[in-house]
Amino acid sequence: MAGTPQALPRTFPLPTVPLEDAVRRQFALVECVARHFEGEQFLTADLGVATGPGRPHTTARAEAVLADFFGARAAALVQGAGTGAIRAALGAVLSPGDPLLIHRAPVYRTTAVTLRGLGVRTEEADFNDPAALGSALASGRFRWAYVQHTRQRLGDSYDLAEVLARCREAGVRTLVDDNYAVMRVPASGVELGADASCFSLFKLHGPEGVGAVVGSADLVARVHEDNYSGGGQVQGAQALDALRALARVPVLWAVQSQVGEEVAARLTAGEVPGVAEVRLANAQDRCLLIRLTRPVARELPALAARYGAAPHPVGSNSRYEVAPLFYRMSGSSLDDAPGLADWTIRVNPMRAGADLVLDILRRALRDACARGDVTACSSTRS
Repeated sequence: MAGTPQALPRTFPLPTVPLEDAVRRQFALVECVARHFEGEQFLTADLGVATGPGRPHTTARAEAVLADFFGARAAALVQGAGTGAIRAALGAVLSPGDPLLIHRAPVYRTTAVTLRGLGVRTEEADFNDPAALGSALASGRFRWAYVQHTRQRLGDSYDLAEVLARCREAGVRTLVDDNYAVMRVPASGVELGADASCFSLFKLHGPEGVGAVVGSADLVARVHEDNYSGGGQVQGAQALDALRALARVPVLWAVQSQVGEEVAARLTAGEVPGVAEVRLANAQDRCLLIRLTRPVARELPALAARYGAAPHPVGSNSRYEVAPLFYRMSGSSLDDAPGLADWTIRVNPMRAGADLVLDILRRALRDACARGDVTACSSTRS
């Protein structure tokens, strides 16, 4: 049984990058490419454990571009996308049994697997509570803290820059999971003072399976040292592919953020019957959380797919995703708020405009009514 609808909590969306600033970021990235690649180098690629860097020269140049762009000392491209980047960074600095400070919230599922596999001892503090964070840092138990840039709980409100500053003052080094945030927010974790940012380039329209660790020289050197196998390298062609894709991302992400805000405003104004409330949230990727007036959330994604919506994510803003995504709430969000499962859907516009997103939602809700739940399209808000 669906039970009583659970109201959406207040959310604290991360700041986005205005379109004009996104254009400047695109230009800045291309300037970094020009500093590290000459002529034919950006059109040709090598392979394997090359003499000197121990990885393809093309890959090493691409890493230099990323370090330059993010204002870091070094960068490493790794296999395994964002999860692989997090695993590589944590494995470079922690040993089994080492304590690691994390936020008190459901841990992203693949990160939990990594932490379990590494055998680290996680200890939690509520990063939303400055006193709780200060107490944990003052204990002297931690050398490292791990912070997720996007929200683990829908009601999370901590400011990443402030958390990193508090850790730095206490002598605690920091790793930031920048998946779903990098290039969408004005500054990534490493730009805000973290020792490293870890993120997926697949989520930035890059090739499958490529991730990045961008940060301090000692940490990145250890990542390279651990990844000595030829089969583990990101090959030169993959590295070039990732850079070419990345140059298009800032503007795409800025437009997508604008569309999300427009959809939220129009739904709040009552444009689509059957919607009780809407929130913008960084529930993993920046998206709209739409609570319905009736418990049809579980069936709505399949109905929306009939009208062109993506039926499931591929990489959450991968190159394969063009149509808007209508999907269930994320697993970590439902761990924290299971009562939303029957009432709330997650919508990501991807490359679509607001008109298409609203049209698909309207038609899917109409179909839910036709299947027997007439009140699903009621304009009554609850």
